Amino acid sequence: MGKPPTKVGFREYAIYQIYPKSFRDTTGSGIGDLRGVIEKIPYIASLGIDMIWFNPFFVSPQRDGGYDVADYYNIDPAIGTMDDFDELVRTLADNGIGVMLDMVLNHTSTEHEWFQKALAGDKKYQDFYIIRPPAADGGLPTNWESKFGGPAWAPFGDTGNYYLHLYDPTQADLNWRNPEVRDEMVKIVNFWRAKGIHGFRFDVINVIGKAAELKSSAPGEDPRYMYTDGPDVNAYLQQLNAESFGQDPDSVTVGEMSSTSIQNCVEYSNPDNHELDMVFSFHHLKVDYLNGQKWSNVRFNPIDLKRTLNEWALGMQEGNGWNALFLNNHDQPRSVNRFGDPTTYRVESATMLATMIHMLRGTPYIYMGEEIGMTDPEYHSIDDYVDVEARNAYNALIDQGLDAAEAFTIVRSKARDNSRTPMQWDDSPNVGFTTGTPWLRPTNQEHINVAAEEQGGKILAYYKKLIRLRKQHLAISIGEYQPYQLEHPQVYAFTRTHEDEKLLVIVNLSDKEIAYDIPADFATGEVLIANYPNPTVADTIQLHPYEALTLKKEVVA
Repeated sequence: MGKPPTKVGFREYAIYQIYPKSFRDTTGSGIGDLRGVIEKIPYIASLGIDMIWFNPFFVSPQRDGGYDVADYYNIDPAIGTMDDFDELVRTLADNGIGVMLDMVLNHTSTEHEWFQKALAGDKKYQDFYIIRPPAADGGLPTNWESKFGGPAWAPFGDTGNYYLHLYDPTQADLNWRNPEVRDEMVKIVNFWRAKGIHGFRFDVINVIGKAAELKSSAPGEDPRYMYTDGPDVNAYLQQLNAESFGQDPDSVTVGEMSSTSIQNCVEYSNPDNHELDMVFSFHHLKVDYLNGQKWSNVRFNPIDLKRTLNEWALGMQEGNGWNALFLNNHDQPRSVNRFGDPTTYRVESATMLATMIHMLRGTPYIYMGEEIGMTDPEYHSIDDYVDVEARNAYNALIDQGLDAAEAFTIVRSKARDNSRTPMQWDDSPNVGFTTGTPWLRPTNQEHINVAAEEQGGKILAYYKKLIRLRKQHLAISIGEYQPYQLEHPQVYAFTRTHEDEKLLVIVNLSDKEIAYDIPADFATGEVLIANYPNPTVADTIQLHPYEALTLKKEVVA
């Protein structure tokens, strides 16, 4: 008898991320909607992806792009109806595509009925949030800072107390130490499970474990470590798992982990712990932060990117954890601008970066527009940006003494709205996104759009091939990872091995021509995929700018 087939499940998946507000508008409102997603399902299905992660489309005042939820059980009317949602889920299922919903369970909007009841004096709901009296000196309860700038505490009505908001003041942190809060979180997940949803992405889930006694950080110490990866996070996730999604054998879960560590992420995603399937971490997207500061404008060093990706690949592999792989999402500038060359080598940059991500150990996520090589918008004023974080950062930089041009240059390099511009379907003035006025202005649709790619572009076809290869080669989906010549200044290379198949992945992270030596046993290997035509394989390969290729050889026992 032959060996039973290897079960790979979500490890074989490629997951597509849609920011609904920017995907496709069918009403002329300028805001994307669920019917727009339904309309584009044939395109989505053509990619070969397995699941779509949708950013939140629950009822929300939209202070933070839907991550300020006012009602977890209903669809925001600007996005659609529950009937639209049900049709969307059915139609995607008919095309073999699952749905992953974004669960924002660390905080609610201050417009949520729980917070409003708390403000009205209801003691039960006051214990749903983290409310503290002033410090002994009359100041704020702790020195914690909001992720969006400024203090993390705001006055709780006229009570003299303060409530915690790690993000915008309209996003009040929930008190997960309260069992009733945890029960409500389970109810929310189970409501959507009952509607056929088996995929869940949990927003900033590793900050839910705050201690009973909240303390300020010591002078010079980063206050984030006072509330991140707390000792109770694992227990909270295990409860959520056992009482909701863990009851589904086909569930797929991912946690967004803020300012985390490899060891913690191993614990969150090791299947033996019954918490989550995989984790998003962000250390590799901080390699262009000057002295750890996001609001800076420096070019990344390829060695820093390689070392960080390698450290996480090896560390998670050793602990049997699992990475969610990505360079792009709704919170990040476009990777072609950040790690490539969006002008001279846009196609090569996009396909090289895709090769690197899809060939690493983990499950790849594709953010809408990435598959056609979308780039950052060409904005010239802070008024072009909508996002609260970008505007706050701009004002803070001005307050620090930078002039307007300097502040704008920095914000333009990191703003979240860079990735939130409408999906570019064609080269019409509104990119085929809307017949109205887009909520966020597109700028570079003339040559970067789906229609152009489908008529002979190179990036979209390359993504489709990467997704197919993942399903054809266990070395990609579950193979062992090992780095090769990690200290090379521009080239990142690594192997993926499973049983009798071994792959060598080579990506040139620079615009330089490079002579690169490969192992002799790969010099006669098969080219599995390459982003330049007809690559010549020899002991020394002449790599073009931003070239990527993957070689395959059989392993002799």
